[in-house]
Amino acid sequence: MSSTINWTIDWLNTSTQTINGFSQVVVNCGWRCTGTEQAGNPEKTYTNSVYGTCSFVEPPAGDPNFVPFANLTQQEVINWCWSSGVNQEATETAVNTNLNNLINPTVVQPPLPWQTLEAPITQPATA
Repeated sequence: MSSTINWTIDWLNTSTQTINGFSQVVVNCGWRCTGTEQAGNPEKTYTNSVYGTCSFVEPPAGDPNFVPFANLTQQEVINWCWSSGVNQEATETAVNTNLNNLINPTVVQPPLPWQTLEAPITQPATA
């Protein structure tokens, strides 16, 4: 099966100062890339996320492409992240690799062979 990838913006920071004639300029954000996959018998849902932050350059004065804060969409900010250095392909590959490692672990932690529920370990009393 293949995973479902979802990008989200968790938070935005805006400037309290007017920058080049614009107010509420987004200066950075927190992003998250989450992958979900159904696998196994019985089927189980596996989820993994990679997250980070991204900073943005100030808009130039008179920028015709400036979007007021109230008009921003999540997808627009995600696109800013990708164009500002967040590598979409590498991030999604990391999420899928992590999901595969959850579904098909190469290392496991079995119960210790000397511990059982029936015979708890006790220490002898000291006098």
